[in-house]
Amino acid sequence: MRVLNFGSMNLDYVYAVDHFAGPGETISSLSRSVKNGGKGLNQSIALARAGADVAHAGCLGKGGESLKNVLRENGVDISALVPVEEMQGHTVIQVNPEGENCIILYGGSNQRVTGEQIRETIRGFAPGDWLVLQNEINMLPEIVEQGYRRGMHIVLNPSPCNEKLDSVDFRKLSWLLVNEVEAEQITGSGDPDTAWKILHDRYPGLSVLITLGKKGSAAFACTGSGIESARQEAEPVKAVDTTAAGDTYTGYFVAGLMAGKPLKTCMQEASRASAVSVTRHGAADSIPWRREISCTG
Repeated sequence: MRVLNFGSMNLDYVYAVDHFAGPGETISSLSRSVKNGGKGLNQSIALARAGADVAHAGCLGKGGESLKNVLRENGVDISALVPVEEMQGHTVIQVNPEGENCIILYGGSNQRVTGEQIRETIRGFAPGDWLVLQNEINMLPEIVEQGYRRGMHIVLNPSPCNEKLDSVDFRKLSWLLVNEVEAEQITGSGDPDTAWKILHDRYPGLSVLITLGKKGSAAFACTGSGIESARQEAEPVKAVDTTAAGDTYTGYFVAGLMAGKPLKTCMQEASRASAVSVTRHGAADSIPWRREISCTG
């Protein structure tokens, strides 16, 4: 069983600041670094480090050679990367002393996916394989449609949450992975139980995971025998950079589902991996290998 992550790749320009810049304010940064990132790349690396057989598809822009290299170095299949003339997508990230961040995203090469590329890529996967998606690339509805026709299990992390999602057929998804802010944007409620009820009423076959920051996470899985729900507390750690926390959780959670592990175990492993990631600086660089975490259950 394989997983295809059709997603973004970004160069992250990270600035350490003593507080986030406000309207009209100019501040000095305490440091600057350039990291490999993007929700798609982060999740592919998390999947690979969690032990999944993962391929990454997307558009490699000018200046993005290091992104291809880091995927390859982590054991990710990069044969579905397509070079384009557009500049590589990138982000500008402010990180404050509490480890919180705010991010400006420039799509660049990530917005150059074509229909032919989608069809050619999906043909290389089998029914029952997994497809992981985010909302940082273009043509998301077409990728969902082609993956659904192929019989793949489709996981969507709808970030950034915007009007582009209106064209996505959520009925064709297997799992929706959101944080509490995104849950409220989609349903009108940040309460996980209320948000789940609203989503289940709209899309009866959709399973949902909601991450809740320091409050942990909640999952609601549609199974052949009904609905299975589980809660997971967050691991108590001192955060220095939360940039890739959600992506780490996603990668480990999906890897657990692919391996057929119990829902609660998937959440435990994902929570522990995410906790390790926030104690480290950077995005892709912060994601732990499976050997670095231990979990029972």
